[in-house]
Amino acid sequence: MTRTILAAAVLILAPLTASAECFSGHQASMSCPQGQVWDKDASACVLQSS
Repeated sequence: MTRTILAAAVLILAPLTASAECFSGHQASMSCPQGQVWDKDASACVLQSS
């Protein structure tokens, strides 16, 4: 019985902790047109400098 409760708790909490980690410091990747790159400071696509 204890193993079942423990397994259920792990299955419930694992996705929640993964979601919390994702929101804590990750940024969604952006797709820019060819010749441009994402500038995180400007929060926009800018011309690639090189």
